[in-house]
Amino acid sequence: MGLVAPLIPSKLDPPLGFAHRGARAHARENTVEAFALALRLGATALESDVWLTADGVAVLDHDGVVGGRVRRRPIAAVARAELPAHIPALAEVLDAVGTDLHLSLDVKDPAAGPEAVRVAMAADPTLPARLWMCDQDHDRLLALRAVSPHVRLVDSTRLSRIREGIERRAARLQDLGIDALNLHHSDWSGGHTTLVHRFGRLAFGWDAQFERTLDDLLRMGIDGVYSDHVDRMVDALARHAGREGPGSSS
Repeated sequence: MGLVAPLIPSKLDPPLGFAHRGARAHARENTVEAFALALRLGATALESDVWLTADGVAVLDHDGVVGGRVRRRPIAAVARAELPAHIPALAEVLDAVGTDLHLSLDVKDPAAGPEAVRVAMAADPTLPARLWMCDQDHDRLLALRAVSPHVRLVDSTRLSRIREGIERRAARLQDLGIDALNLHHSDWSGGHTTLVHRFGRLAFGWDAQFERTLDDLLRMGIDGVYSDHVDRMVDALARHAGREGPGSSS
């Protein structure tokens, strides 16, 4: 990722800082404790991957499989009561940490998307407007609007997979009503964020683990960053706010 000289304004003020799998650098990932710690460290947004158990419970885990090396089973084949104790249900996390936050969920299990939106609505009817559902399948994303018209949709992919080019992708997302494009931090440039913003879409960057990476993304006008290191992310957002000054972002 190259250096960015000018400060490009973000569309969100302030940009969102998603604690990747909770405070993953500070606690066991995707646990209630990690999510609660992330908020105590200053994060205002959380991230995880959502899966559906055999009995229809939306749970948060990265790999979607449980068991030892000899016998591994997909979460979809396991009842909620049979899962390891550290894997939380989405409803349990929201009950523990509250709903005054933004939440990004990577829909690794297509069946889990609608249920996750329903759980969010049950926890707080206003939460879908702060619920960012991530998938590379546009049809699956759009189907979530049948559950709630307010849910936020994120095209999560890599630049190498966008064969039509980022400008045409941004135009397509605008036509479909998908809110944001989420790429690895190394895929972004100031020109790319500007193109995405031109079509009224948001630009999110993931795997932002180091201070320079976070600072460069924010200078590029990124609207949301995902990081394991909540302390570094919170500090970077504070530096960015200090550089922009009051009222300088759209």
